[in-house]
Amino acid sequence: MALADVREGQTLRFDVGEFTGALGDSVTVLPIVVALGALTPMSLPHALVAFGLFQIVWGVVYGLPLSVEPMKALAALAIAGALSYGELVAAGLVAGVVLLVAGQTNAISSVERYVGEPVVRGVQLAVALLLAQTGVGLGLGNPTLAAVAVALTLGVVAIGRPQAATLVVLSVGGAIAAVVTGVPTPTIPAFGVFPAGGPALSLGAAEGAAAQLAMTVGNAAVATSLLCSDLFDADVSADDLSTSMGTMTLLSVPFGGLPMCHGSGGLAGKYAFGARTGGANVVLSVFYVVAALFSALVLAFPMALLGVLLVLVAVQLGRSAVQTESLALTVLVGLVGLVANVGVAFVVGVVAWGLASKVGGAGIADR
Repeated sequence: MALADVREGQTLRFDVGEFTGALGDSVTVLPIVVALGALTPMSLPHALVAFGLFQIVWGVVYGLPLSVEPMKALAALAIAGALSYGELVAAGLVAGVVLLVAGQTNAISSVERYVGEPVVRGVQLAVALLLAQTGVGLGLGNPTLAAVAVALTLGVVAIGRPQAATLVVLSVGGAIAAVVTGVPTPTIPAFGVFPAGGPALSLGAAEGAAAQLAMTVGNAAVATSLLCSDLFDADVSADDLSTSMGTMTLLSVPFGGLPMCHGSGGLAGKYAFGARTGGANVVLSVFYVVAALFSALVLAFPMALLGVLLVLVAVQLGRSAVQTESLALTVLVGLVGLVANVGVAFVVGVVAWGLASKVGGAGIADR
């Protein structure tokens, strides 16, 4: 299928729905990106510019409000300190190559059969648990401020606007940061190759890449493809999405960007907030570029509030994880990922899935 077939009849719009829909993606992206900027050597301006660039690219190419998100498994491992920044870069490059090759050879559907949906959900759960653990730790650094954020969140949920909870906490944190730093001077980042450090190949990087690929195949490729059909009646194959994810990751990481993917959650969030075309991506790209110019303000975001936001992201990811065909296997993979590491959890899950399939008489080949 040519990408031109996807966007046929898809005209970019810039109405109120596209503007509000843009927020549906940012509420899950910003907490993770800000945490990486605050806790790792990652250059926040470079990462935000990369997000802005590829929001426009895929909004125009597909004509749909496709999400552009950090690869959450790798991001969570880096935030939790389980991966160094160099290992994050290396794992992202490895994942990018695999996704590009898999997309070009139409291999995604075959790979998914050997991983199994409960294993993918288990990796999601492990990532959610790691994010929650880190978020709680940050919140305990200033319990009073964290309690205020929790109260605000509960208040917004109580009035029936749960989607706005992250926006409210982001707004409060931004206001506090502005008071602390004053009005910052806009700065334009200087671009170069690996501005925050080059790749560091290691066993941990390989394990992280494998765990991320398990999530990406299930959530960012297959699930997003189905959601494009369900919400927009658009024929976007999982292999096309794999190709675009590999491309943007390999183009962005060497210049300071993050390993990036699409995601069903971000696409659903944009749709829920009113987005119907790639116009929402263009709007969001402008927001990211402005944020990159004022990255000093973003980095001054209170860590305790950031912790609460990470917990909110973890809850959202965890809710998706438990919608599984085998809760026992998903929980097993999630707990192993929390106690040991996500790479080990992934291997344990794949082996358990294979054994369960054979015992059940179905066999992986029939899945």
